[in-house]
Amino acid sequence: MVETIVIAPMLVALVSIAVTLATGQWPRFQRIASVGGVLAYVVVVAALDWLVVLGPDAPGAAAYQVGGWGAPFGITLVADGLAAFMLAIVAVVALYSIVFSVFYVDPLNQRVYYHPLVHVLLLGVTGAFLTGDLFNLFVWFEVMLMASYAFVAFYGDAEHTAAGMRYVVMNLIGSVLMLLGIGGLYATLGTLNMADMAQTVADPAADVDAAPVVGLSMFVFAPFALKAGLVPFQFWVPSAYRAAPAPIAAMLAGATKKVGIYAIVRLYFTVFAGATVPIAVPGVADASLLTYFGPILLVLGSLSIIVGGLGAIGRETIDGLLAYSSIGQVGFIAVPIGIAGMATSASLQRLGILAGLIYALHHALTKSMLFLSAGAIQNGTGTTRLAELGGLAAHSPVLGGSVFVGSLSLVGIPPLSGFFGKFFAFEAAVSRLAADPTAGAAVVLLVLLAGAVLTIVYATRIWVGSFWGTQTAAVEGAILDTPQVLLVASLAVLVILVGVGFDPVYRFADAAATAALDTEAYVDVVGLEGGENG
Repeated sequence: MVETIVIAPMLVALVSIAVTLATGQWPRFQRIASVGGVLAYVVVVAALDWLVVLGPDAPGAAAYQVGGWGAPFGITLVADGLAAFMLAIVAVVALYSIVFSVFYVDPLNQRVYYHPLVHVLLLGVTGAFLTGDLFNLFVWFEVMLMASYAFVAFYGDAEHTAAGMRYVVMNLIGSVLMLLGIGGLYATLGTLNMADMAQTVADPAADVDAAPVVGLSMFVFAPFALKAGLVPFQFWVPSAYRAAPAPIAAMLAGATKKVGIYAIVRLYFTVFAGATVPIAVPGVADASLLTYFGPILLVLGSLSIIVGGLGAIGRETIDGLLAYSSIGQVGFIAVPIGIAGMATSASLQRLGILAGLIYALHHALTKSMLFLSAGAIQNGTGTTRLAELGGLAAHSPVLGGSVFVGSLSLVGIPPLSGFFGKFFAFEAAVSRLAADPTAGAAVVLLVLLAGAVLTIVYATRIWVGSFWGTQTAAVEGAILDTPQVLLVASLAVLVILVGVGFDPVYRFADAAATAALDTEAYVDVVGLEGGENG
């Protein structure tokens, strides 16, 4: 039962694709099938999380060998604390995005392929979180990207087509680099099963030259950073987020962006953490691969915070501001993970991963809610330009209150989810400075402080520019869709509840961080000796 539940989310997504394709000639039934499919996905993910990770008798991890072929020769799916935590995030974002789509996207545009492609996107994200081998991670990346290509160019005019082309070109380059890296790693290690790779790189008897692994892993790291939208790979983010329909922008920010973060944590902390690189590093006797990776991620995360924050301040539209904000916010996820990579103590390493995961949850919920809010505003007023908006809070107190909650959460005001994200990110930076009081550690802390100030500035611009003051002509004539506003409001309530009831969220995130660092448990659950499914 426990092993079988691992593949269930993927099966639900596959069935949803088939049913929504089959009902394309009956739009109402197609929409019902799409919503029913994502509801089933939420239930199955909740069952997986409980049976595998959260329940009193949960084993903590489970593996499913597709077709009964044992690892490392067959296709392995693995659900542990890290995968379960990420699936829970995606389930919530997907539920709101798909239901919002029913009320937001023109019925004619929903027909035929919109709903099937949403579930293809969901399938790709799910497969990326559950796969146990590096090549199939590449495959699920491509599944996810193929669906997102269509959505970025969804409306088909010149601006959206140009955004789609930029998105396709950037990601095709990333895919080529990833495939080259995977091929090189297979030639070096002789396997692509991630449990087998972890065992091989950590085994001195395997006589693996770890130096090429460092370089080849960077070929794989670049596409992960590209998907996460980290600087200097962020150029596709603003145009793609503005071009896609608002519910899809919520999915891109809340779900697909997290695939890049997940892949970085899984590959470098679970798989390559045991690799010892025989290259002299001052003050380090046996250099771990993380010794090289940690500073790179730390620099990229720090640059993302500054570039994204400054870019958001200068935007004149809500969706443009939120797109640049996503670049900065993902930096807050990457910095503590980079700190974990550089950590010399197990406690700081765990704290860094924990901080990144909690911030990822906050970002997924809050930013999805704000993108859906932007969609409701665009749908009701015909614009998202700050200069043409004003007085929305008086026109729609429910929408105004929801965006106010989202803005406060971005800033990090207690007891909202954003407070805990910021708190743990700063705790990781302060702990790093205390353990290693260097100029570099101090700069990282200052960057986080600067990013927090920038967040206050652009979050204030959203509120003051759109919701405060006298109603503009666009707002006076606005007809906001009630279901859209209620969906946004319910997601704002969830942001509050995650903060108020943070203890179970913390325990789940802690289990995810522990799983990310427990290579031995990951290898054990995969069972490299092979065998049939139980």
